[in-house]
Formats: sequence, C-alpha cells, structure tokens
Amino acid sequence: MTDFTDDITLKKPIIEMLTVANEYCYYFEHIQEKQAMEIIEFMYRIGPLLYLKGTLIPFVEVEYSEANERYVTLEQWETLFYSLREKFASKDEFWIIDPQYVNENEPLKASLSENICDIYQDLKDFVLLYKKNTVAARQNAVHEIKHLFATHWGYRIATMLAKTHHLMHEDEAEPPEFLLSPDTFY
Repeated sequence: MTDFTDDITLKKPIIEMLTVANEYCYYFEHIQEKQAMEIIEFMYRIGPLLYLKGTLIPFVEVEYSEANERYVTLEQWETLFYSLREKFASKDEFWIIDPQYVNENEPLKASLSENICDIYQDLKDFVLLYKKNTVAARQNAVHEIKHLFATHWGYRIATMLAKTHHLMHEDEAEPPEFLLSPDTFY
C-alpha cells in the first residue's frame, strides 16, 4: 500500500499543474461562443502561469512505462485547430526564430491555432492519464508532462507570448515623441 505522504505524484506542484492544465483544457473545449480577442486574452494570462507551473514539475521515476497512454485523437486536434483558425483569421500566423530547428537563424511561420492545439493535446493527455488514479498512471502522466514541457509545449508557450502580448497591446497609444527620436540614442 502506498503511503500518500511519500507519493510524489500527489505533491502540491503537481496538483497545481493539474489544476491549471484542467482549466486550460476546459476553456478550449468550450470556445464556440468566444471571440478571437477573448481567446487571445486567455492565452495572454494563462500562458505564463502554465509555463511557471511547468518549470516546477518534479522528476518522477516511472515503474511501469506500459501504463503511459495518449488520448487526444487527430480528429479532436483538427476540430479545435480549424475552429481556432477561423476565429483568429489574419491574427493566426506570425514569424519566429526557433532554436529547436537546424537553422536557428531563419524565421519560421508559426500559428497561434497550431500552438494552442499542441499544448491542449499534451495537457489533456496529462489530465486524463492522471485521473485514472493509479500510481502507475500518475507516475507516467507526471513524467510525460515534464518531458513534453522541456521538448514541446514549453516552447509553444514561449513563442506565443510575444504574439499575444503584441495583440493585447497593439491598439494602445503611440510612444511619446522623445522615444521615437533617433537623437535620444546618441
């Protein structure tokens, strides 16, 4: 029998990660009536929180790797993707420099919709596997979400942060004249 006080999969950082991941997934499962800017504002606010929670996930040793499962299907991913793409329209695509790729000096076209869906898939798989509520399932869920943070969804959040920040503040007043003058830099 497992002593719950020693079970790392039940510790506060993991429960907090699970809570934020669940909120993220719930939001994107109910976007039918939401407008593009509402979704962008949600990402602007939850993105940094998810990233922070991702950095706090402890390493968990997996005893039974065969207990790992994935749940989100390609059809579910595509349904969310096309719904978001339609809502974002011209706001969807943006350019990034991604250090994960071979030539990290060439810009790549990125998509808010694609990034949101990739994050959703990783987080939903985590939530569903964790909720199986066996030690093996929880260990695999935590181990996998930590790995995917380092290699997948952490990058997606980081690349979207600049875009969502820009979209949230693009209509604000122009900077003061003195900031625009090249003379202030010499």
